[in-house]
Amino acid sequence: MNAVSFEGAEIERFYWEGLSEKELRFQHCLACGHRWLPPSEECPSCLGSEWEIQKASGVARLISWVIYHVPPHPDFTDLVPYNVALVELDEGPRTITNLTGVDDWESIAPEKKLELTWETYEETPLARFRVAR
Repeated sequence: MNAVSFEGAEIERFYWEGLSEKELRFQHCLACGHRWLPPSEECPSCLGSEWEIQKASGVARLISWVIYHVPPHPDFTDLVPYNVALVELDEGPRTITNLTGVDDWESIAPEKKLELTWETYEETPLARFRVAR
């Protein structure tokens, strides 16, 4: 697997490097215990600056989702229909992602158990989720 080239803010490095190793990483505040995504210098709960990096177990639940049938921009024309989902990791952080492998959208509901899977886009591994088996 190719390593992800890093061109973002330095605080995001652990996240993108984790993806290149097929790990979904998040931050855990050492002051208040809050866990979050996306990466930031300070805890969004208490503004503490002492935190550690943790690896997600890969288990999550569906909070909400939307399916785009009309592209929001002409560059997305070839992608529709596509979904955008808000999921909550078992460890607490929420992230925006896509659901994969869904054949029957009528069977999808809030609180559905999900599991982490991976897709590659232009040589960059991306965390995605599918309905848990």
